[in-house]
Amino acid sequence: MPHTSAPVLVSSIASQRDADAFRALNEEWISRLFTLEEEDRAILGDPFGRIVGPGGDVLLAREQDSGTAVGCVALLAYPDGVFELAKMAVAPAAQGRGIGRRLVAAAIERARARGGTRLFLGTNSKLAPAIHLYEEAGFVRITRNRLPVADYYARADTLMELT
Repeated sequence: MPHTSAPVLVSSIASQRDADAFRALNEEWISRLFTLEEEDRAILGDPFGRIVGPGGDVLLAREQDSGTAVGCVALLAYPDGVFELAKMAVAPAAQGRGIGRRLVAAAIERARARGGTRLFLGTNSKLAPAIHLYEEAGFVRITRNRLPVADYYARADTLMELT
């Protein structure tokens, strides 16, 4: 089934209002399906300091007409051109419109533009639509020992990297 392009604009966060939207979009799904971990709270509470400042980015998908944030994704920067695709969310009312697909594509493009040589993510097997989306974008499953970080989210039982 072909996906229709959603009438949204994707751009980097630029204000506290954008940061608040990023936090709200993520807190909704994480709290509904899992438990917010301390690392979630730290990153969502300070995306400029924890993500943007160290060389990453947070992208928001906004409705063209209203400017309402309906989706987001973060790119966390690590040494040696490694990035983590994280904190992706699409508002429940906006799902099924191709917004997640647009966000993943924009994040991959942004990581490459910032010199990224490796892009990884962690997700959960409960999130089958997200896993399918990542696989469509070229991500493949990896084992925990392939992660470039030692301490990772307890809920992440599916680990992937872009090949």
